[in-house]
Amino acid sequence: QVQLVESGGGLVQAGGSLRLSCAASGSIFSFDVMAWYRQAPGKLREYVATITSDGRVNYADSVRGRFTISRDNAKNTVYLQMNSLKPEDTAVYYCYGSPGSWGQGTQVTVSS
Repeated sequence: QVQLVESGGGLVQAGGSLRLSCAASGSIFSFDVMAWYRQAPGKLREYVATITSDGRVNYADSVRGRFTISRDNAKNTVYLQMNSLKPEDTAVYYCYGSPGSWGQGTQVTVSS
């Protein structure tokens, strides 16, 4: 089974940027769709963005225009560029490969 490992989280001030990476142990074409989700303390995990194998993207309304999902097939990596970060973006961010593979998560904290 292809495993997913996220990196790139950290602490940033409001208005700042971070880029998350999700590296697959095998080909990301193993997955029909790659996605990012996030889970804030005390809240349910929520959808952030998806990218299909042919590059179509979609975003949650809360991040559209600020976040960009992309993929590098040669590196078997999916990225989430996050700009204009807000304190409400604070969460653990998870990479997901459909069907059925989750990464371990990376913490993003945005200070006001």
